[in-house]
Amino acid sequence: MSPDPEPHPVADPSGDALPRIVQRGLYADELRTGVIYAHRPGRTLTEADNVLFTTMTMNPQALHLDAAWAETTEFGERLVNSMLTLATVVGASVAQLTQGTLVANLGFTEISFPHPLHHGDTLYSETEILAVRDSRSRPGQSVVDLVHTGRNQHGDIVVRAARTTLMHTREQA
Repeated sequence: MSPDPEPHPVADPSGDALPRIVQRGLYADELRTGVIYAHRPGRTLTEADNVLFTTMTMNPQALHLDAAWAETTEFGERLVNSMLTLATVVGASVAQLTQGTLVANLGFTEISFPHPLHHGDTLYSETEILAVRDSRSRPGQSVVDLVHTGRNQHGDIVVRAARTTLMHTREQA
């Protein structure tokens, strides 16, 4: 069975069949450099999210798990795992940009976490397109350079990550 089986046609009140619209990301040739895509809604990260992610990824860092110890740090409390912050910012971009159009994640560079994220903070994500160029070795695909930025509810930048991806073009589709 197909992973996306065709549903029964839906008719509007006039009896005409309505078109089916399937959500997808953008193809590389639909992206424009300098454009910033704001991904909404934001995501409030909870203590449960942080503990689950931290333990699931086998990260025993006390700053994420040990409330008594974290109280003795300069932060005075546990912080959200920075890898969860990064993963959430990238994940928030998928539906709008890369769902069904991404071929591969080629790499991340220049990742920074300039401000901590705390339990209960809401993370808002955006992506700026830096460059789109045709792949020399893969016709119908393009290399896309972008920067993901995550901000808390106060507008403080909590993560920035430069990323390079390989994406389909409309021609390939």
